[in-house]
Amino acid sequence: MTTRVIIVTIEIASHELSFPELDIKQTETTIMTVNAATYWDIRDRRLAFTDRPIIMGILNVTPDSFSDGGKFYSVQSAVDQAKRMEDHGAAILDVGGESTRPYSESVAQEEELRRVTEVLERLQGKVAIPISIDTKKATVASAAIQLGASIINDVSGLEADPAMVDVAKQTGAGVCAMHMQGTPQTMQDNPRYDDVVEDILLYLKQRRQWLINHGIEESKICLDPGIGFGKTHEHNITLLQNASRFHETLQPVLIGHSRKGFIAKLLGSKDVSRTLGTVGVSLSLVLQKIQVLRVHDVMEHKQAIDLFLACNPRMH
Repeated sequence: MTTRVIIVTIEIASHELSFPELDIKQTETTIMTVNAATYWDIRDRRLAFTDRPIIMGILNVTPDSFSDGGKFYSVQSAVDQAKRMEDHGAAILDVGGESTRPYSESVAQEEELRRVTEVLERLQGKVAIPISIDTKKATVASAAIQLGASIINDVSGLEADPAMVDVAKQTGAGVCAMHMQGTPQTMQDNPRYDDVVEDILLYLKQRRQWLINHGIEESKICLDPGIGFGKTHEHNITLLQNASRFHETLQPVLIGHSRKGFIAKLLGSKDVSRTLGTVGVSLSLVLQKIQVLRVHDVMEHKQAIDLFLACNPRMH
């Protein structure tokens, strides 16, 4: 994969930033030079990266996802939302038919298939942006690709279903492999790491090599550290502060932090809207050159990133 050297500079003001609820303090100025992937080959096209991250819009066609469960459960509402996200600036549409929120129960394959295929059938010819299928099941991924999906987004890192890597190899789909400690049913039961950044960086490097060894082209691979999947709030913040480290994998990096619980914790209320908090995190990831942001609120992100890049002297 062709890479270019980019400078990732994160500056924290000289006063100490402190979040007593999470026992997090940051006073350092960090300057890091990394090699960042400049493209991601998916089934039918190449996604090129610049200083601007691309936005992956989340479309959960489920009754029970943690943030928008049931909102787009009907086929028509899902199709309308997909078109809306494309109009608002999404570069990828991520369709999922099974909730992976903490303590969620697995969905039967037949039901997950029904949920996603009904929507994908209706989306054919209606959106031009590539579609990602968010699933751990090879049969669901295969069916989605037959209906036009170009990316497999697997929260298990292609570990849950042994047949998934063959589906990816045979179809030429792009692959996003995520880190998760445990399963959705167990992942928030006291997650532990020796060093959360180093441990997950090592896992992603090993997963990259495993995928290559099993026939997945290097240029097809994207990696995700898995914010909120088997991590405490402190782990999540530490990973986000050090997101640029994941460029060391030499693959595109996807971060999915949208509306997650650590945002409410930092804002001090479970009831507050998490949209602006999510956007704030996203801007820190723009500075760290993260290539793909997976979010619910596409329009808000597109506008915020446009203005942030236009007004930030480091980007000129």
